[in-house]
Amino acid sequence: MATISLRKANARLPPEVNRVLYVRNLPFNISSEEMYDIFGKYGAIRQIRIGNGKDTRGTAFVVYEDIYDAKTAVDHLSGFNVANRYLIVLYYQHAKMSKKFDQKKKEEEIVKLQEKYGVSSKDK
Repeated sequence: MATISLRKANARLPPEVNRVLYVRNLPFNISSEEMYDIFGKYGAIRQIRIGNGKDTRGTAFVVYEDIYDAKTAVDHLSGFNVANRYLIVLYYQHAKMSKKFDQKKKEEEIVKLQEKYGVSSKDK
């Protein structure tokens, strides 16, 4: 209902709002069916990707068909309790995520160079 009023009013959305949501603090044993049950209440879902690697467990990406459905899901599911864990639902921001990966690559490159030239990064 609220999404219809947003569409009719032709309201401008903040620039960070998009159809892709990044979800953190998920229970490690959550199934894709449970994710569709939780997030499907707010609109048609195009895709859900649940992290299963060591460093991605407890996270997921949810892609909605419509940007207004994604906004409604963020508004209602941020702080939602699932199996005694409070969900953190954010809009996916490619620039911020790529900076994290770039930082990791730079750190790895520095370590390799230090090993190559025998330099220690410890303070004296």
